[in-house]
Amino acid sequence: MSAVAHREFQELAVRAASIGLQLSAAQAAVCERYASELIERNTTVNLTAITELEAVAMKHFLDSFTACAVRVWTGRERIVDVGSGAGFPGLALRIAMPNTALSCVESVGKKARFLVDTSALLGLSDVEIRNERAETLAHAADRRAAYDVGTARAVGTLAACAEYLLPFLRIGGDAIVWKGRVDAELPAARKALAAVGGEIAAIVSTIQLGVADVLPGRSLVVMRKLRATPDRYPRASAEARRRPW
Repeated sequence: MSAVAHREFQELAVRAASIGLQLSAAQAAVCERYASELIERNTTVNLTAITELEAVAMKHFLDSFTACAVRVWTGRERIVDVGSGAGFPGLALRIAMPNTALSCVESVGKKARFLVDTSALLGLSDVEIRNERAETLAHAADRRAAYDVGTARAVGTLAACAEYLLPFLRIGGDAIVWKGRVDAELPAARKALAAVGGEIAAIVSTIQLGVADVLPGRSLVVMRKLRATPDRYPRASAEARRRPW
């Protein structure tokens, strides 16, 4: 593929620049190749309900890129993306910030295989795909407090995401969670954060970012880790279901 993206992905680069992310023509072309692969593979594996190129550009890629505008990045972070699905936001952020290192955690085998194939197809180094559950991996000694940023998009409640993500983070690290309606979930999230060692650092809406025309009704919640997470978290899924926050 040439390093000149089509209109939808040229527009993506323009919208990314409006939130402070500079995408090169080559990066935009990589995003387009990824989108084409996603749409093709989606005919045999259920990866996304969004199958039009322009919608993929905005509702997957631009939505993922909004993370770049809600915290201060060095561009060299170690990122863990929980419930990666078709690779958003994880692989999209890895394309946007090529010096980051990414671990995608995806429990569904077919989706994990898509992530392996796609990261190889796009030539993305420093990408690791873990086909397992986050609440298991987060107890591994080499994963605990090992990441700078954790991300979760369309994974569960804000409280559940706090419990999944914060054990992975170093003190001072940030968890970023994409949400539609936020307010109703805040009391439980604050309770979970008090238990796992964090606090809500920011809630940033797509209105504030200037992209609500294409990403309406969205907010990103930034949760900062302030102290070590007790060893018992995250709980096994059965216990978490039995005793939700």
